[in-house]
Amino acid sequence: MKQLWRAEDISPLGLAFIGDAIWEIYARNHCLNAGVRKPRDLHLRCTRYVAAAAQAEALKMLEPVLNEAELEMVRRGRNQKSAHVRRNVDVLVYRYSTGFEALIGYLHATDQIERLHELAALALAYLDEIER
Repeated sequence: MKQLWRAEDISPLGLAFIGDAIWEIYARNHCLNAGVRKPRDLHLRCTRYVAAAAQAEALKMLEPVLNEAELEMVRRGRNQKSAHVRRNVDVLVYRYSTGFEALIGYLHATDQIERLHELAALALAYLDEIER
């Protein structure tokens, strides 16, 4: 599908919206690559990667390797006021996860696919490591 919008025309929350979907695809592909095949097991395993707490942890690990533009997108995403916050998630964790999703959406929207792959691979490997 052709992308008719530009990243600079979308709010950080809009980028987080698309980033959430992109990250979900990375997580699902990662689980399938790990050999998980049963739908219930896939769902349970993928939620480990897409949960707000996991995204916040991944972002904290990634921050030292992010460039200035990426850090700015994270900051903007993290500081956006959302209409709601999930009840079962701490506000700071939710904000960091929104920053993570905004970063993923930004990289996708600006066609920085190699960088997106690089950061996603680092995040997934880190989340696997802390899960053990």
